[in-house]
Amino acid sequence: MSRVRELLTVSPARRDHLPAGRIALGVAVPLGLLLWLGRIDLTIYAAFGAFTGIYARHEPFGSRLAHQLESAVLLVACVALGLGLSHGGAGPWVMVGAGSVVAASGAVLAALLRLRPAGSLFFIFATTAIASIPQAAPFGLGVGVAAASAGFSVLLGVLGALFSERLRPGELAPPPPDPLEGTELALHGLRYLVAAALAGALGLLSSFGHSYWAMVAAAAPLALSGHRARVQRAIHRIVGTLGGVGVTAFLLAFGLRPWQTALLVVVLQFLAELFVGRNYSLALLFITPLALLMSQLAHPVEVADLLTARAVETVIGAAVGLLVVVVLRSPEGRQETGPPRPPTPEDEEETG
Repeated sequence: MSRVRELLTVSPARRDHLPAGRIALGVAVPLGLLLWLGRIDLTIYAAFGAFTGIYARHEPFGSRLAHQLESAVLLVACVALGLGLSHGGAGPWVMVGAGSVVAASGAVLAALLRLRPAGSLFFIFATTAIASIPQAAPFGLGVGVAAASAGFSVLLGVLGALFSERLRPGELAPPPPDPLEGTELALHGLRYLVAAALAGALGLLSSFGHSYWAMVAAAAPLALSGHRARVQRAIHRIVGTLGGVGVTAFLLAFGLRPWQTALLVVVLQFLAELFVGRNYSLALLFITPLALLMSQLAHPVEVADLLTARAVETVIGAAVGLLVVVVLRSPEGRQETGPPRPPTPEDEEETG
């Protein structure tokens, strides 16, 4: 019964509408501009750049600027890597290998830089999703769009921090020093490497053509602190995604036009950020259609295949993530007792 209560419990709001609105605006402006220019194919690069706005959402001006610049560089680098793999004709197994290296190195870098959200989920998603595009944009154009979108999100983040500090002085606080170091930091990177590689391999063997969703799902539970919290996150990922697939099927049944899809992406981004720190499974009801509509906007595919692939790959990935959490458990995690700690603002995840 405790697991059921966890799925249904919504934590109190923390003025979540303010960062949610800022992040949604960071997506809306680049997407709107590209639609106006008739370049729907470039929206996916803008969306990955806009993920910059999700980082350091509760931090004050100084640390927010530093961390968002760092995350912007990492995200744009992942877009560049994905484009390089796509243009280089890298096969699916090479993509999985590259994504696994990005998973481990990104997680370690995020820990060393004290980025929040922690982990490398966004870095995996950006690299592998773009590497999977059969006819990617020209390298310079794709990277440029992602960089411009990331820069706009940094600008919004700076303005948001200044506004928040003026409106609520002293309420924002930088994240605590990351406790990962030495053996635990190495184990942290190893978890991501093994989870991404195994989930990606199983995703390829499943023949659904979207193995990167399995890799993203496998990474989702690894960012949290504490064994029980990671197990809980894996369960939430499966339940929330399956519900989100149903929401997506309902939305796509209306035969949306591109501008309507883009509008829904912005609305879903806002709702996802509104609830992601309060109830992860509930947030996935918005995150899942957000990711799928974003994919459909840039590169439409058969709806039934898309929905089936998302559901199956997520179950595969989350199961792999759960297995890795159990097997590669730290000595502290083996001694952990009691219920999982409640989520904190530093745990907030993720659009993928």
